[in-house]
Amino acid sequence: MFNGLEKDCPSPTEKLARKESLKVQKQNYRQEKKRAAKELFSALKDPSVVIMSNWLKIRGSLKSWTKLWCALKPGVLLIYKTPKTDHWVGTILLSACKLIERPSKKDGFCFKLYHPLDKSIWAVKGPKGENVGSITQPLPSNYLIFRAASESDGRCWMDALELALSCSSLYKLTAKGGKEGDISTLSESSHILHLLQSTTLTDTELLQLNDTVLLGNHHMDHDGFSDKSEREAHDDWDTTANENGGRLTEESDMDQSDELSPGSQATAYTEQSTEEMAEAGEASQVETVSEENKGLIWSLLKQLRPGMDLSKVVLPTFILEPRSFLDKLSDYYYHANLLSQAALEESAYGRIKQVLRWYLSGFYKKPKGLKKPYNPILGETFRCCWLHPERDSCTFYIAEQVSHHPPISAFYVCNRKDGFSISGSILAKSKFYGNSLSAILEGKARLLFLSREEEYVITMPYAHCKGILYGTMTLELGGKVTIECEKTKCLTELEFKLKPFLGGSCSVNQISGKIFVGEELLATVDGHWDGEVFIHEKRSGLQETLWNPTPDVRSSRLKRQVVHLDQQGEYESERLWQHVTSAIMDRDQVRATQEKFVLEEAQRREAKERGDKLWNPQLFQQDPVTSEWTYKHMDVRPWDPERCLVQFEKDGVIQTHEKTQRRHNGLSYSHSWACQQKAEVNGKHRKASSQPSSCSQNTESSSTTPEPTHESSDNEGFSNHCARCTKELKDIALIEASITSIQKTQQDIQRNLVALSRQLTHQRAADDSVSLTGRHWLILCVLLLSQFLLNYVFT
Repeated sequence: MFNGLEKDCPSPTEKLARKESLKVQKQNYRQEKKRAAKELFSALKDPSVVIMSNWLKIRGSLKSWTKLWCALKPGVLLIYKTPKTDHWVGTILLSACKLIERPSKKDGFCFKLYHPLDKSIWAVKGPKGENVGSITQPLPSNYLIFRAASESDGRCWMDALELALSCSSLYKLTAKGGKEGDISTLSESSHILHLLQSTTLTDTELLQLNDTVLLGNHHMDHDGFSDKSEREAHDDWDTTANENGGRLTEESDMDQSDELSPGSQATAYTEQSTEEMAEAGEASQVETVSEENKGLIWSLLKQLRPGMDLSKVVLPTFILEPRSFLDKLSDYYYHANLLSQAALEESAYGRIKQVLRWYLSGFYKKPKGLKKPYNPILGETFRCCWLHPERDSCTFYIAEQVSHHPPISAFYVCNRKDGFSISGSILAKSKFYGNSLSAILEGKARLLFLSREEEYVITMPYAHCKGILYGTMTLELGGKVTIECEKTKCLTELEFKLKPFLGGSCSVNQISGKIFVGEELLATVDGHWDGEVFIHEKRSGLQETLWNPTPDVRSSRLKRQVVHLDQQGEYESERLWQHVTSAIMDRDQVRATQEKFVLEEAQRREAKERGDKLWNPQLFQQDPVTSEWTYKHMDVRPWDPERCLVQFEKDGVIQTHEKTQRRHNGLSYSHSWACQQKAEVNGKHRKASSQPSSCSQNTESSSTTPEPTHESSDNEGFSNHCARCTKELKDIALIEASITSIQKTQQDIQRNLVALSRQLTHQRAADDSVSLTGRHWLILCVLLLSQFLLNYVFT
């Protein structure tokens, strides 16, 4: 009894020895941990440490591929435009990413980096402290899809990314160890973790990290990082990386959680390569006609009479600008970012000022000399877009020739993410006056700020060409235009002034105007529409520059993206007129005339075959009440960042990809995770990957799925439950579609009611004016009879 009790109770000497041994073990553990952390951060500080670097194709939000240079370092993936590190695009934080292999129908090898909770994977700063990356097509925020040139290259990238992901897990493990263990290293460890989670470590920040964080003497009185917590941390690390090294395999070709179905893939746009732009002033608006072309002009003038409409007259090709009128209408949107800023303005006066600034930005881009764009053919379409790099959005432009006699061009512009859309139609008329002619653009554009439900009605000036018979041929803009918002009672009146007969060069392209809010005049505007425009504030008396297209402004404007010629439809402008354009660019007027004649003859033949049957436009429809042309697929709902993912265009249809509760074929995760499950394989227990808590979401078919167990009944119940949820989600989707259709119908009814009320108001005003005129006549007759009576009496 005594011997057994003595055996259970160690002596004080043994206790002291164990304590000293445990103290030595803790000290060795801390030193080993610091050594590993030092090696890891030394690798980050050394610019020569690059795991792998090469060209990869990356798919953007618009579903088009861009070739970029990717440099993989421990914990981060740096993306550049070129192998030189001057053009940084973005940095991916691998600590927040998972890696999956992504099969594809195209050549090469695809893989995907994504955040399992649909959070951003991008750092907020670049490796050199950059706040804004180089301009490319917009890239998704919570995932990236890469394409390597071959399968061997792709496998190599997968292996390298697994190594970098392991480094990311070690970052988290080191920070967690510091948080649970040494109190004195808490702030430094959290600072390192914060840098890794928020932004890429710059060289300056790495140098600022004191070596004492890694090597300094720390207090070792307490160490809460016990053996149990160490095992848990390693288990968490092992769970983060899957059993096959962090890889997942995606069965379907499309990941429906963040992409579109194959049938609705977005149009691929490319940046416009060449562009012609004249300088400001009168010199670029003067055309010197050669002797050969003067004969063509005289033969043309013999067919004309003063006041005649020129819409049916075939014009010679030497005065044509080598692009369609539908293309020319898009010149107003190279500074669409001004509308993005206008939507954010708080005051109504600030918004109409910004709208006026955008309106003026569409006039300085003009061709060299006196040129007229092609008259669009019936059914001709044109589409393009502008990327907004600072807001990661896109402005889309769609136009169609909806009528030929009279020639009407309808257009629609939309950027839902930035909160604006523009719709309208233009009736182009030309009048001949002897020595001059005018191109009159009848119609209105309606600018709508989606979140504010404010509509601005905008009109256009006319183009005036003089000096046809004698003098120098010169093109100017003239007429009075208005920008009016009925909701805010804001009104801008502008007058484009023609050059006076005795005016000098400073009187060319003059413009003046006024800005009203209600009945109050708040500002006046004056300047030159192709140059600097000033605004004079009436309340403060200050004068400032409203708009000035300086060289810096021109060079920094948005880059237009166009559809490649091979991907255009048969009736798209560039493809339709490509042979005429080629002949004009080659200065072959004979061939240009022949190619133009072929198109015109084909149009006449189609009109003859169509007979009295009305033409049905592809993308636009005419409002039966207002007779205005509207886009068939118009979506004026305000942008919801919680639901809307990206806006895109396909075959002329502008649409928005939205999040849905049901994920069709891809990987999806709910915001909460269920408890981890363990499966027994060969007598060993290992962790299985996390499963979504919502049974309505599907998992990847990969090694992340737990090993099958013998609980088949539970699996059957789970499948039945998922089937019921799927059916319910289908019903919810149908209800949502019905609600959207009803809302759209209500908007159409509301718009028609507003138009009818306006017509009724005008009718009543006309009736009142007619009755008022009758009373005036009656009073006048009474006065005349009285005058005659007085004259008769006194004479």
